Amino acid sequence: MTQELGPLARRLALPYYDDALPAHDRFHAERVRDVALRLAGESEGAVDRDVLAAAAWLHDIGRPLERTGEIADHDQWAAREAADLLATEGVATDSIDAVEHCIRAHSVRASSPEPETPEARLLFDADKLDAAGARGIVRLACIVGERSGRAGERYAVIDDASAAGADAPDDPDVGLLREWARERLDALYTPAGRRLGESRWQFMEEFFAQFSDEIGVDGER
Repeated sequence: MTQELGPLARRLALPYYDDALPAHDRFHAERVRDVALRLAGESEGAVDRDVLAAAAWLHDIGRPLERTGEIADHDQWAAREAADLLATEGVATDSIDAVEHCIRAHSVRASSPEPETPEARLLFDADKLDAAGARGIVRLACIVGERSGRAGERYAVIDDASAAGADAPDDPDVGLLREWARERLDALYTPAGRRLGESRWQFMEEFFAQFSDEIGVDGER
């Protein structure tokens, strides 16, 4: 069963992403899987790649329900749901427990447990790395749009929230991209993850500099 765990988890997970928004959809899960396995290949020590792949596919299956308010904590809900799904398929208990821990520990929330296994640390890092680099900028912009868009508006505010009658933040929304990305990169656990993170951060620094140049901020509007 362990050799089939990754593909099995993919099959079980995909229906849960049908109602997902772009920042946490099936393609995010697939990117996390790919990066997690890449980091595993660059890491010392043994890694259960089947557990890692399965956890990556299943880690955000609760996001659509959390977004609509049906559940309060997508990682804890997803851990329980994944355990039930895998148990129904006859997956070994030790593999289920390992996947469940990875999912419970993948979030940056203060309530999330520390990742205690190599697989959990690699999943955490891969998930956070999807908020860095070129793809990370696009993905974080999607999250800003999800949170800052107003009912009846087609587009979210990027530069100045006061234009939509909302309270103006200390920084333009794009400043949130920098803040969120840096917060996640500073939390990485593995040497391989930190190396990749710094490479992606260099690109983001160039992007933010270009963004500022294009705005041409001079203190007046």
